[in-house]
Amino acid sequence: MSFSLNEEDKIMEFLVQNKSEVEEQLLSEAVNVREKIEEILLIGNVDLLNNAHKLIRYIVEQNEDDMIAFAEREGVVWATYSLTLSFKLEWIQAIRRTLWNFLYEFEKLKDVFNDSKVFFDLEKKVNEKVDVFLKYFFISYSDYKDKLILAQQNLVENLSVPIIPITPSTCVLPLIGSIDESRMRIIEEKVLMEIGKLKIQILILDLSGILEMEVEIINQLMKILDGTSMMGCKAVITGLRPEIVTKMIRAGLCFDNKAEIKGTLQQALRDYMVVS
Repeated sequence: MSFSLNEEDKIMEFLVQNKSEVEEQLLSEAVNVREKIEEILLIGNVDLLNNAHKLIRYIVEQNEDDMIAFAEREGVVWATYSLTLSFKLEWIQAIRRTLWNFLYEFEKLKDVFNDSKVFFDLEKKVNEKVDVFLKYFFISYSDYKDKLILAQQNLVENLSVPIIPITPSTCVLPLIGSIDESRMRIIEEKVLMEIGKLKIQILILDLSGILEMEVEIINQLMKILDGTSMMGCKAVITGLRPEIVTKMIRAGLCFDNKAEIKGTLQQALRDYMVVS
């Protein structure tokens, strides 16, 4: 069951004539969203009132293809600008209730529907379309949010392991802050990948920005140095702090057979700033 073309035109004409009243009811139904209309427009350039009229038209016209495309675009926008999902849900439910209130008024004034069964069949169709909109909106929102999170994770990983080319065959990896097992796994993956990708022959690991390193992490670093050597790349370590050296001595650990040791990054750069 759907609206005939004649009914669609009449309903849309009725809704357009009562546009202000439709908007007033929308805002009265969506109490929380009402206070955020301007903020949402400013943050995401989302005109909720105009978009409500667009969705209502798609529903009345039973234009599911365009409605789904609209839902998917809306999902991307709300994910991009991290707009509050509860506001979106409240707004869509307000549209649902408002549309039905005006369809009821239209039926009373125009006597378009001959019996209650027809009216309730139409109610079912309208509700189905609203649910379809919500389904594709949330799928789009979730998919795009996942992509954003993955992109942010990749960015963080790249920033946490900044391999900087100095010459065509020499790179510097300055490590700063704390290093846990998770970050060390990222370092391992990035180092080995970049050695293969950039054909790095000399990798200078500057540890002057690392204040503390647990013995387990030092052991993991040694394994990375082994992997570096296996890929034909020479590792140079600079900037070891006294606290880390003391911990290594007490644990019986040493970098000597795994990497060349330089006191400072500047010293290593002076020695290796020669294009191979």
